[in-house]
Amino acid sequence: MMANAKKDNLTRFGFSFERGGVHSSRTMMLEDLKLLLSYVGDPHAGKNDYFHAIEHDNCLGKRSGKTRKLTARHLAALYTLDPSVTLYRALLYFWEKDPDGRPLLALLCAYARDSILRSSASFIHAFSEGQVINREDLEKFIENQEPGRFSKATLKSTAQNINSTWTKSGHLRGRAKKIRSRAKATPGAAAYALLQGYLSGLRGESLFSSEYAELLDCSIDRTIELAETASQRGWIAFKRVGSVIEVLFPNLITAQEMEWIREQN
Repeated sequence: MMANAKKDNLTRFGFSFERGGVHSSRTMMLEDLKLLLSYVGDPHAGKNDYFHAIEHDNCLGKRSGKTRKLTARHLAALYTLDPSVTLYRALLYFWEKDPDGRPLLALLCAYARDSILRSSASFIHAFSEGQVINREDLEKFIENQEPGRFSKATLKSTAQNINSTWTKSGHLRGRAKKIRSRAKATPGAAAYALLQGYLSGLRGESLFSSEYAELLDCSIDRTIELAETASQRGWIAFKRVGSVIEVLFPNLITAQEMEWIREQN
């Protein structure tokens, strides 16, 4: 169990450990996020700008004012929509530079902020590529996490939402029948996963075996290759001397955030 002091430190960077999460009623809302970021198109836009685009401009094409407000709230819960927050600012950075990585980038951010989605990762990771995943088994898994918390109807919809998110991220494929597949890791997604591990206090080689790196769905060697590519593109700083690895994020971490990291360590 993560200590409360560490959780408090991580919330400053945008991680969330609140009980529950959006996945009890929604997926990671990838299409809505794509539309919203395309519509707003300003990396310096604040949360109020995003809410105005959703609620006033109806940029997501929702039918009612209530649905617009709920959508805005859910998107903020999943991603913060606040560029002063490290995780969201870094998400925007890689979102622009690595379009192919967007499904994994969204998953990585949502995973760091939604405890229901986070708890399902071990279930997904337990399956090998090509294996069939039954929704009923996922329902049992969710129920076993907190027995009696969800009604049968909520268990079913939560399992459907979780399966849909893992499908959008590339970890599953299929509609009615879900089959374990391999997500497409990219340099931007790898760099973002390494940043999440770094903010969590990991350094060196351990960054490549973190829970965030595991979401990339590829080997450690492949993650290192992707990190090297991200470094060559100037997105992160990656150095390797023999077995010693150093990864730094000069473009992504402010002076204030570096101070928080020093306090944390």
